[in-house]
Amino acid sequence: MVLEHPHRSSQLLQRLTPYLFLAPALIILGLTVFYPAVQAFLLSFTEYEYDITQPPRWVGFENFQTLLGDRVFWQTLRNTLLYLVGVVPILVLAPLLLAILVNRALPAISWFRAAYYTPVVISMVVAGIAWRWLYAENGLLNQFIIGLGISAEGVPWLTSPRLALFSVMAVTIWKGLGYYMVIYLAGLQSIPADLYEAAAIDGSDGLQKHWDITIPLMRPYLFLVAVISAISATKVFEEIYVMTQGGPRNSSKTIVYYVYEQAFQDLEISYACTIGLVLFLIILGLSLLRLAVSRESSTIL
Repeated sequence: MVLEHPHRSSQLLQRLTPYLFLAPALIILGLTVFYPAVQAFLLSFTEYEYDITQPPRWVGFENFQTLLGDRVFWQTLRNTLLYLVGVVPILVLAPLLLAILVNRALPAISWFRAAYYTPVVISMVVAGIAWRWLYAENGLLNQFIIGLGISAEGVPWLTSPRLALFSVMAVTIWKGLGYYMVIYLAGLQSIPADLYEAAAIDGSDGLQKHWDITIPLMRPYLFLVAVISAISATKVFEEIYVMTQGGPRNSSKTIVYYVYEQAFQDLEISYACTIGLVLFLIILGLSLLRLAVSRESSTIL
């Protein structure tokens, strides 16, 4: 009878210990994330004919062919790309300006930081309802515009196909400013003050010092915020659902809201999974870009 060596058993136990600690999280992720993702991928190649309680029928790439000819999908894709172009540059630059503004040893500066960060902790549903009241026909913004004599009837913020999406963008920007400001603030506080003093001796002061020192040293944070805000803008849903529900005439409908509409309103589960697969590929590309940026940031910092 051959007995296993105790030292070899202890080494095996040491190698297995990390996986034993990870096992509960992996099981939960497998049941709530990975398994549904695989099911959604398989459903994108099927179709429910009459009853979603019955097994779906395999249709191959038929859903993808339908997707290519779906005008609403292409409109939601354009809206999503427009959302990226309209939101991301502002969320990259404006929080940096705020971070530079509050990165000073001034009286009550902590209150200013808290005030800028307050929209982040507010629920998006609450914020959307509040902004919908502000955008209303008799809301505060239109009352202010009418009072100044700019317009006699106000502005159709959420009822005009040309303005609805941009009005929702403003809410996303307002809510994200404080979050990205904190990221930039952490980066600014890691820059040694000696660099600014040396730059002042060389004649680089005022706004010029930020161009010569702050921007180059904050480049990893700029790329990181750009990728994070791009992923968030791609997945925007709550603002659309609360404020416009994709209207008017699909002018503010994004891909995520279109997936929700197909799955839970029209009960086109398979087609919704097909759209979700396209969205997954877009977010996967942005996530890989974020991973590359994070690696670059860690090597630079």
